[in-house]
Amino acid sequence: MNNFPDDIEDEIPLYEHFRFVADRGQSLLRVDKFLVDRMIGATRNRIQLAAEADCILVNNVPVKSNYRVKPMDVVSVVMARPRREIEILPENIPLDIIYEDADLLVVNKPAGLVVHPGHGNYTGTLVNALAWYLKDDPSYDPSDARLGLVHRIDKDTSGLLVIAKKPEAKANLSLQFFNKTSKREYQALVWGVVKENEGRIEGHIGRDPHDRMVMRVFPEGDQGKPAVTHYSVLERLGYTTLLKCRLETGRTHQIRAHMKFIGHTLFNDARYGGHEILKGTTFAKYRQFVQNCFALCPRQALHAKTLGFRHPDTGKEMYFDSEPPVDMQQVIEKWRTYSTTKE
Repeated sequence: MNNFPDDIEDEIPLYEHFRFVADRGQSLLRVDKFLVDRMIGATRNRIQLAAEADCILVNNVPVKSNYRVKPMDVVSVVMARPRREIEILPENIPLDIIYEDADLLVVNKPAGLVVHPGHGNYTGTLVNALAWYLKDDPSYDPSDARLGLVHRIDKDTSGLLVIAKKPEAKANLSLQFFNKTSKREYQALVWGVVKENEGRIEGHIGRDPHDRMVMRVFPEGDQGKPAVTHYSVLERLGYTTLLKCRLETGRTHQIRAHMKFIGHTLFNDARYGGHEILKGTTFAKYRQFVQNCFALCPRQALHAKTLGFRHPDTGKEMYFDSEPPVDMQQVIEKWRTYSTTKE
């Protein structure tokens, strides 16, 4: 599987590693047993873990390990990396480094920068930039999974990330994220008037069976993985609301999926429908106003504002804060002006 804990926030494409078609005479057989018999060196436990991570598909739909394979079923094993490891090439891409020492560095990622090479983005990523920046550090190998990114954020989300320069640092920091002792807060501009000043969203998150690039909330908890987001209202801005979101977990697209689930899709989040005018009037002047806002901030209005953790070597509490970038600030200001003048 990939080298990141489940507790990540990122847009991860899936790559097919294995594909088997059941015979016409196939008797009903658990999919984990079916795969153990066909994948050299794979253990049943590892296959069961892959199923729990939605990495085993039957006829393009995720299944659990107790699914019984039927004749002519197409069974695939997919992972968040291609079968052949990607060569990490150093690229001279500017980095906004907030903090650095011998063990780690904290960067403020701009929107539009993919964090890790993958499908469609094999160069021009944050990992390529780090390979260049640390090219004179003999202990840093960008291809070594024991180093580098501890967590991720989506391509079009801006904000803070911590990178480990030593294996011990990554192991320590990864454990903090896994144990939910790290602190992460986001600012999000969402559609609609969020009535409650504070709230808690709980709902399992997993990939939508019909669209593998979209995450979906399963409120009954029968699919996906547990996810909890806490939010509080910072400002009500007409037909939008500015929120502070605190992650208790950090599933893929967690804030984006949770906000859509409660009816407050992120502003201009194209993947989840936020690039449509979801609230407001039918006046042409208003429609033009919203289109102007979309043009100012051509991405989901989401920023990873704060990041806190214990230093992996000294144990000291570290805390970092970053203001939203100009595109998001400009859109917030436009909605602020609109909300005070529309009356």
